[in-house]
Amino acid sequence: VWIFGYGSLVWRPGFEFTSRKVGFIRGYSRRFWQGDTFHRGSERTPGRVVTLLEDCGACTWGVAYEVCGEQIAASLQYLNMREAVLGGYDTKLVKFHPQEKDAEEPILALVYIATPQNPSYLGPASEEDIAAQIIVSSGCAGHNIEYLLRLADFMRYFCPQAEDKHLFSIEEALISILPWLYYTEESLEET
Repeated sequence: VWIFGYGSLVWRPGFEFTSRKVGFIRGYSRRFWQGDTFHRGSERTPGRVVTLLEDCGACTWGVAYEVCGEQIAASLQYLNMREAVLGGYDTKLVKFHPQEKDAEEPILALVYIATPQNPSYLGPASEEDIAAQIIVSSGCAGHNIEYLLRLADFMRYFCPQAEDKHLFSIEEALISILPWLYYTEESLEET
């Protein structure tokens, strides 16, 4: 079984796997439209994490993990709790295209997608509003800023050919807010 990750799974799968491949799926765009009140936020300040939006001309880069034998049941049980129960994601099968030049046919992979029907779905917002929400959100897996920056770094270093304007625009908005936030906090401490 192959499992495709496009958010925190790219750097922290949390389950044992046999192999992994960097690549992409077609027909979807990555969006920070899912709320998170457990891993990267709280009930009071929900974080923003990614989901996939159907988009026929787009492709989303990430990592596919191959799980075999006893790994299958353990990984699916873990991901069901992490993504479905705590995250509000549904599963779907997609065609994964490995980055490798000698790759043959696409691989059928399982992916978790949060739909507008789940209670944590936040939907669209401006890049600046999403960045502002990410700055103030933290959950049991860490700060929401870490989630955004690690995902942007992964895309930059492992998928340099990928275009993800949404992701990099939010990263840019966050970076433009942070010096102001630092300056404001420093000023408050002096008074």
